[in-house]
Amino acid sequence: MSGYTPHLILLGMMILLFIWEHYYPKAVEKLEDNLLIILMALLTIVSFTQVVARYGFNTGWSAALEFTMTTFSWLILIGMSYGIKRSSHLGVDILLKVVSKPVARWLAIFGAASGLIYGLILLDASWLKAVGIETRSGAIEYWSKMYKVNIGTEELRWPIWIQETFGVKDRVQRWVVLIILPISLALLCYRSLQAMVQIYRGEREMVIAGHEAEELVSENKNVLKD
Repeated sequence: MSGYTPHLILLGMMILLFIWEHYYPKAVEKLEDNLLIILMALLTIVSFTQVVARYGFNTGWSAALEFTMTTFSWLILIGMSYGIKRSSHLGVDILLKVVSKPVARWLAIFGAASGLIYGLILLDASWLKAVGIETRSGAIEYWSKMYKVNIGTEELRWPIWIQETFGVKDRVQRWVVLIILPISLALLCYRSLQAMVQIYRGEREMVIAGHEAEELVSENKNVLKD
């Protein structure tokens, strides 16, 4: 795999996501929702069954801890871009509320741009050479190393039928588990850029969560009294 292959693959994925979301926004939204639901369900089921097996039958799955850690990591990493899309990340918007709307809009754009730059640095920091910072760190660089060395995880094992069908080693390759790193950061960059455009067009006010919940509580605080 050449040095720029992962970059091109991620770029192609984001372009396909843009086209798919443009024509079928509900399908993309449903896919993201279902993916997060599946991850949360797996996390809950495995954790619960492991507790029952451990304390009820003095047994358990040896890879349960690594599996739940991996699932939780995937949940967080995918949730980063999902939170930007839904404006559900917590933030301080005091300044945005006291300045004029044009200024607030540019501050919100700056906030989204900060998320974009943050994602790009974590994805591949080699572009910082343009400003005099020498580094090759980043998710793509790290994942590429794991792909080349092809080492396995500590406890996760492929089912026997997968080992026999595809001729893979028994331990799940670490690069398979870590593939979410570059993908999630590419999604973070995509959603941050998307938020910038939406804020500029006036389709949304900011990246972080607003005061809708606070306003609903205020409006309905006397409902029970009535």
